[in-house]
Amino acid sequence: MRILVATDAWHPQVNGVVRTLTKLADAAEGLGIAFTFLTPQSFRTFAMPSYRDVRLAMPRPARIARLIEEARPDSIHIATEGPIGLMVRRYCRQRKLPFTTSFHTRFPEYVRARVPVPGSLIWRALRRFHAPSRAVMAATPALARELGERGFDNVVLWPRGVDTHLFHPRAIDLCLPAPVFLSVGRVAVEKNLEAFLDLDLPGTKVIVGDGPARASLEAAYPDAIFLGEKHGEALAEIYAAADVFVFPSKTDTFGLVLLEALASGLPVAAFPVKGPRDVIGNAPVGVLDHDLRSACFAALDISRQDCVAFAANYTWEASARAFVASIEAVGAVLPGRNGAEQPRFVA
Repeated sequence: MRILVATDAWHPQVNGVVRTLTKLADAAEGLGIAFTFLTPQSFRTFAMPSYRDVRLAMPRPARIARLIEEARPDSIHIATEGPIGLMVRRYCRQRKLPFTTSFHTRFPEYVRARVPVPGSLIWRALRRFHAPSRAVMAATPALARELGERGFDNVVLWPRGVDTHLFHPRAIDLCLPAPVFLSVGRVAVEKNLEAFLDLDLPGTKVIVGDGPARASLEAAYPDAIFLGEKHGEALAEIYAAADVFVFPSKTDTFGLVLLEALASGLPVAAFPVKGPRDVIGNAPVGVLDHDLRSACFAALDISRQDCVAFAANYTWEASARAFVASIEAVGAVLPGRNGAEQPRFVA
């Protein structure tokens, strides 16, 4: 089976959407599934207002059609609601082709953090975008329920995974005053990093990631350590060397970094909101508290081995199987394509 994924988020961006899609494709290869990505790399782009590190594509319908037809996919999945997602949606609608979509980002919260736009208007636009989809894939049962309550139809569960071969405990010393409180992710207003940086904590606060808010936060919090973007082994070693993973965001739909931290043996301190609540729940691997400082101190007493064991339940192979099974279950294989003859996968 050949699956084409249309996404406005792609390399060199560093975020959960890009990591999810990359890991999904790697895991699916072992199942005999080939992924093709339709990304901004195929088009002229412009810098996104208020976030110049993110470049938005300017796709033309004719080129979108040509790229899809050259890929000869058996199924089409639209991962984002940006310009590419809109154009691929239009292509499928005009030709009456089935497609699936996924819900990665809480755009209403992200937009309201930057401009005073009513959330109800954004939710209405999102419902309209996803309405023709055969299946709207959500990362957690709680998010799936919320989307259903907000009027989204055909919502299905698509769980995430973590690479435990990369993220695992190891003996690393960052040579920083302990305890080390770590946060990893995009350094932007919607991540609510000030809620972490303002805390009166012993030891060291470390921020890994880059984004439009980095310069101002570095200036405002000179005692914190900003390491910029880290990848692969360098990132895994930082996770393993920290004592608590602090996740101050209140807008994430899932938070892959939570699983990466837990797989590294790093307990989590976070607010009791969707995202951390959906990933951790009542498991004894993190502390969710409206008092984030209290959560940070309490997390220091959590067993690191319990964190590792919890993360082992999430694999990218299981995620890939669930993704493909959803496509097949809703009949989102294009008519007349070879994918219709492929064996069915069970999540």
